[in-house]
Amino acid sequence: MLASLGSLASGALSAAEAPRANLRVKISLAARQSLYHLPLTLAEQLGYFRQAGLVVEWVSQEGGGKALGSVINGQADVVAGAFEHLFGLQQKGLGYQGFVQLGRAPQIALGVSIRKGAAMRSVMELKGARIGVSALDSSTHWMSCQWLLQHGLLPEDVTFVEVGTSASVSEALRNGTIDALCNPDPMMHGLEQKNEIRILGDARSMTSTRKVMTRDVPGACLFTRTEFLQRQPEVAQALSDAVIHALKWLQTAGLTDILKHVPPAYWMGDRALYLGAFEKLRESYAMDGLFDAEPVLNAWQAHARLTGYGPMSRQSLERLYTNNFAGKSKLRFAV
Repeated sequence: MLASLGSLASGALSAAEAPRANLRVKISLAARQSLYHLPLTLAEQLGYFRQAGLVVEWVSQEGGGKALGSVINGQADVVAGAFEHLFGLQQKGLGYQGFVQLGRAPQIALGVSIRKGAAMRSVMELKGARIGVSALDSSTHWMSCQWLLQHGLLPEDVTFVEVGTSASVSEALRNGTIDALCNPDPMMHGLEQKNEIRILGDARSMTSTRKVMTRDVPGACLFTRTEFLQRQPEVAQALSDAVIHALKWLQTAGLTDILKHVPPAYWMGDRALYLGAFEKLRESYAMDGLFDAEPVLNAWQAHARLTGYGPMSRQSLERLYTNNFAGKSKLRFAV
């Protein structure tokens, strides 16, 4: 069994799945080294992009909103980010679609600085606080607002500060620029383990996500202009194949396998810390890259309450994603 898994991880594709040649794509994303993007890291490190004939150029940003801006401005082809971005794009009349789901939960947490509130136990006590988020109009911003609303506060009751997702985040917390922080792992897990923050809001697992969102919602995904999917379907299919191959590998990977294929620079200097963070998230990664209509509807209802967007029909919501590419990839890598 282990031998067969090893061959799946590194073996060549069949003749019918021969590598495509000379396909190039620019992917814009925030927090590239975070566990939020682990499926992309694995697709790169395991050689699955190369097997699919893809050369990937990464366009790194400090927040999801800025990553989206890179595609809107023509600096990148595809965004790796929160599904909720698609709601805002639809409201603006822009044609974008998700085509591979990476996560089944937001995979972020909200914590308060121990220096600010050593005895603080509830989000309700954050009134008047400065909350650090990766960027405005990013998943960290939106989820912070969801936690505030859940505890009877309004987004206007706090001040949001853009701090990005890099090492400077912890410095902003330590020097008092911010009182609380919303970010992905391993950053949040690391700060918690070092007793620098107390977690007040958690959406890193399926169970914790249901506590704040009440039901399942989609997490990270790959999305792009519908026109791009129509014009370059071979690129979209190659991306889908590589990422879903990585998701398949992830389902049976051990902790040693993760360390072997994730660059040490991503561990925040502590491999035990990194693996601890991964264990919290493991169940929330997508199984097969396919979108489900019900979680999308749930996410829309929560996001609409937050933003005040008008009603959207189920048919309109279903136009925000396509399973055409992921469906083919799932069949290709079925065992």
